[in-house]
Amino acid sequence: MDRLAELKNNLDTITREVREAEQKAGREPGSVTILPVTKFHPAQDIALLAQLGITMVGENREQEAKQKKEELGDLMEIAMIGQIQTKKANSVARWASSVHSLDSVKLARALNRGMDNAERTEPLPCLIQISFDDDANRGGVAREELPALVEEVAGLENVLIDGFMVVPPIGVDPVPVFETSKSIALQYENELGRPMKLSAGMSADFVDAVASGSDIVRVGTKLLGTRPVL
Repeated sequence: MDRLAELKNNLDTITREVREAEQKAGREPGSVTILPVTKFHPAQDIALLAQLGITMVGENREQEAKQKKEELGDLMEIAMIGQIQTKKANSVARWASSVHSLDSVKLARALNRGMDNAERTEPLPCLIQISFDDDANRGGVAREELPALVEEVAGLENVLIDGFMVVPPIGVDPVPVFETSKSIALQYENELGRPMKLSAGMSADFVDAVASGSDIVRVGTKLLGTRPVL
């Protein structure tokens, strides 16, 4: 089986499972977005995903994502879903169509400046990553610090709060994490007066995430297979 056929088979399976989860949860068909996570996979795979109708992928590492964007050009939008060092914010602002891992005032301000430097005319859509384990190595803002971060970002000209992202702590039941995250998203929908997306769920738990109200599910291995060893 060639690579395009392999990816198509995998994507068809995932799409069917997501649509079944939507139906079971009483959600609108097609309301959940599948975001392929393409870390360590070649740009050629992303080009094949474009042929299959995918318009955005998620990348975890700034340098790798930047190189792929340079190779792919306008063929694919790339969302930065991994942790971002503040010193890399200028670069991210030049290639990212969105950021799904905003987790500090310092980073928000750096991205805001980076957007100015990149002379981009539209604000950068960002999902604020919420931490449920306070593990700095995994990223995310502590829930008690979330209101201050939202207030800061809401006042920035070049960064737009588009919703929230969560990665459940390792070894815990993800459902309460998903449900709490959805509640937070709904709370800020009311406060900010516009829809807030929730990105929750990965290959192993996206059915639970859809049932809990996630709008975006991140799939890597289930779609692309085992990551190549670099």
